[in-house]
Amino acid sequence: MKSIDSTGGVRGSLFARTGTRTVFNGVDWFLFASALMVSLLGLATMHSFSGDNLYFDKQVVWIGVAVAVFFIASIPEYRFLRRTSVVVAIFTGIIVLLALVFFFGTIVKGAQNRIYLGLFAIQPADLAKLALVILLAKYFARRHIEIAHIRHILVSGGYAFVIFALVFFQPDLGSAIIIACIWLGMVLVAGISWKHLLALFIAGLIVFGALWSYGLQPYQKLRILTFIHPLADIRGSGYNAYQSTVAVGSGELTGKGIGYGTQSKLLYLPEYQTDFIFAAYAEEWGFIGVLFLFGLYGIIITRTLLIAAHGADNFNALFGVGVAVMFLSHFLVHVGMNIGLLPITGTTIPFMSYGGSHLVTEFAALGILMGMRRSARPTLQARDETEMVGVV
Repeated sequence: MKSIDSTGGVRGSLFARTGTRTVFNGVDWFLFASALMVSLLGLATMHSFSGDNLYFDKQVVWIGVAVAVFFIASIPEYRFLRRTSVVVAIFTGIIVLLALVFFFGTIVKGAQNRIYLGLFAIQPADLAKLALVILLAKYFARRHIEIAHIRHILVSGGYAFVIFALVFFQPDLGSAIIIACIWLGMVLVAGISWKHLLALFIAGLIVFGALWSYGLQPYQKLRILTFIHPLADIRGSGYNAYQSTVAVGSGELTGKGIGYGTQSKLLYLPEYQTDFIFAAYAEEWGFIGVLFLFGLYGIIITRTLLIAAHGADNFNALFGVGVAVMFLSHFLVHVGMNIGLLPITGTTIPFMSYGGSHLVTEFAALGILMGMRRSARPTLQARDETEMVGVV
């Protein structure tokens, strides 16, 4: 990867040429179309079970807003994100926003993780994930040569831990796990030694032990114990996990058909529009539909990594990797808990689950990636021009 200058920044204008042709040429249409298709599949799933179309109508609006944010975010080239002052301002802002949740946040289903602003609410934890990607990309881009030093792992881990702690004590265990995954994924890509990796694993076990004893809520402990013994209490703490696996399995090869998923329609499956939307989708579309969905996510993640691999410098490359890790960890945790491979943690799946904060954040992340993509190395640009000619 190419190194950036010693100041951590590359001088240049805030915006690239904003002519229509220039902006649209920077868009990876395969990536954008895949993300939009996943959102539409989620919309179709919500419409199947929402009798009053409440979730459907709101999600239509959020998808429209998210797409608009995507194209607006794709305009700048984001050289300004390499400036230390900008990154410090982003980090400080997100810490303040997460702290405000404890004073002005609304408690929903036992978690105080959102702030209502009139007609809509925001969940700062979603913005915090993208802010952490930017922060770590900035930090590791300047120190990639000496990343093997333990102090850089500890310092970057300290930044991530501040965000992790504020999210964990909302309590939002699902988002806290994603934040930890983002940090770990970016540390591994940046270049961590094996001995430090082993030390990190041991430290993780110690932290988990401490959280189990002093941090986890009783219901969170029950979810983990239910994962270990899934049939111990299927009418209580194991209910959600059991109904989710039943929904996924009942879809069989071709699914029950759109609108005919009994687990969701009869309300056996809780939170089908958010935490268990994959199970609701799998019940209707079956194994074939799941393969199609996995293929779309495969395109999203591989295209994101491809853009990262051709980044103009270390910052762009690390940012792309961080976004890919964010999407992948969300996908694996959500699907894993829906099929009984992971404990229930209340995690959305990218682009598909109901909600505006995570959807806008995810499309904004892709938009930023598109802005960086315009300054990618020529091999990527030349190849994409060839692809587009072939399509035409």
